[in-house]
Formats: sequence, C-alpha cells, structure tokens
Amino acid sequence: MTQNLIAFISAVIISFILTPWARRLAIKVGALDIPKESRKIHNKPMPYFGGLAIYVSIMACMFVYMPHTSANYHIMAGATVIVLAGVIDDMFGMPAKIKLFIQIIAALIAMKGGVRIHFITNPLSEAGISRLFDWLSFVITLFWLVGITNTINLIDGVDGLASGVAGIAATTLLFTAARLEYNFIVMQCAIIAGASLGFLPFNFNPAKIFMGDTGSLLLGYMLAVTSVSGMVKSVAVVTLAVPVFALGLPIFDTTFAIIRRFINNKPVMEADRDHLHHKLMGVGLNQRQTVLVLYFISMLLGIVSVIIADADPFTGLTVATAVVVVAFVLAKKAGLFVRKEQ
Repeated sequence: MTQNLIAFISAVIISFILTPWARRLAIKVGALDIPKESRKIHNKPMPYFGGLAIYVSIMACMFVYMPHTSANYHIMAGATVIVLAGVIDDMFGMPAKIKLFIQIIAALIAMKGGVRIHFITNPLSEAGISRLFDWLSFVITLFWLVGITNTINLIDGVDGLASGVAGIAATTLLFTAARLEYNFIVMQCAIIAGASLGFLPFNFNPAKIFMGDTGSLLLGYMLAVTSVSGMVKSVAVVTLAVPVFALGLPIFDTTFAIIRRFINNKPVMEADRDHLHHKLMGVGLNQRQTVLVLYFISMLLGIVSVIIADADPFTGLTVATAVVVVAFVLAKKAGLFVRKEQ
C-alpha cells in the first residue's frame, strides 16, 4: 500500500500546485464562466481550466506509477481526447451532439485497449455468472462509459460538488478493489482521488476556479473506465451494482433528470434548475451546507456498494433493489420529477 499512498500524495501535490497556474491561464485566454443563465448559482465571471490541473496530475501519475500497458495507454489517449474537447467547449462552447460524438470516440479508444464488460452476475442462475455476447458486451460497455462520463458533468453545479463526489467515488472503488485484491485498480483510484482532492481547496465554496467540462468530463471518464476495468467485468461482483452505488449520487441525479425531462416533454440534453443540489438550496441551505449533505449521501451510497461487494449475489441484488426503490420514492417526494418553470 506504500506505493499507492505515494501515488495518491503525488496526485494531490501536482493538482494543488497546478490549479493556480490553470486559473491564471483561464483568465489570460478568457476561458470564463459568465453567469448569463438563471440556473447559474454564481454571480460573477469564474475562470475555468481547473480540469487541466487534474488532467496533468492524473496523466503524470499514471505514467510514473501505473504499468506501461496497452490498456493504460489507450485510457490515457481517450482521456486526452476528452480533455481537448472540454477545453474547446470551455472556451468557445460546443453543441451537445458534437460533445456526445467525441465522448463516443474516447470510449471506443478505451475499449480498443481492452476496457470491456465481459461478464455479469446472474443470481437466478445456478452458475451465477453469465458471459455476454460480443455485440452485447460492446453495447453495454459503450453505454456505461459514455453515460458515466456525463454524470459528473451534470452534477457540477455547486462549488466543490463534482470534485468532492468524484473523490468519494474513487475512494469507494479503491476500498472495494483492495478487498478484492485488484491492486492495479487500487492505484488508479488512488490517483483519481488524489487529483480531485488537490483541486478541491480551490473549488470549495467560495470557489476561486471551476473545473469546467474539461475536468468534469475527464473525472467521469476516468471513473467509468476504472470501474469497468476492475469491478464490472469481474465475475466476483454482483452485476453492475458495486460501481453503480459507488457512483450513486451522480447516477441517480442524472437518471432523475432524464425522467423529469421526459415526463415534462423537454429535451434530455437541456439544462434545468431541478437537480438535487437545486432542491436543497431551494429549501434554504447555502452552498456549503448543500455540498456537505450531498457528500454524506455519496458516502452512504459508497457504503452500500461495499456491502454489496461482500454479499452473495442474491443478497446483493436484494439490497441494491431496496436502495433503488427508496431512492425513487424519496426523489418523488422531493419533487425531482417535476420541472419548475424557467
């Protein structure tokens, strides 16, 4: 674990040192988030490019501490594609369809390197394991990678939320991977968690810099490929439940947003002010209180993922189903499926 700790500390230091540099660069080139829309919570222009510091931290530490394998090179290449698209979007804006296309390219690059979901657990079968057909493996993996890449981006609406939740998710995956002795995933999670934590002091309310799409899409992508590499394809894990709950907060919030927009006949990609953090602030919580509540929820869901990882398939499925039902009931009561008039 010593090397994992060194990698974590290295990622924290690199991200922490480079974030002020990224802030100055964003101001110099005019990469600013100007609050022109009602859904924006901040009231003054904020520099983007925090994601560049996170990117350099992750790539440097992966190059130094991770094995120089084809899979890791492909993951790094896909991450670079994501970051380049994020930089362009943060500076000039980019249509949602083009961003989605680029995310698919990045996912395909990772898949070319061997990042694939090959097995799922079937608690109703005697063997307990079902191997996926190649075409189904391709579809499920692509859907997972692109979907998770976007979840972090969609919750990035309050100071410190996306970076903190990403760090919590990476830490949850780290502990689960350690229990299952997936050492290469432990290292990758340590690096992601460290890069997120090093950026957080500059992003926690009151934020001095935003990570922008450059950072939120990168963290989503890295968590997606990491969960596939170590958890989802493992025959020892219950279906997709472990990574789903490790990444529970952004996944649930994104799912509720899709359902809400569908019910209200609105475009799925259209932004709104009805995410969970908006609802919490709507009942009187400030940004810091909102973020701390969501950190707590993310930790609870992380604990659920650890419980599921240690359980037999049927028990794991039962626990997962119960948590999902409770989440949807609470979401309905909180009005997450009802859209406010903008």
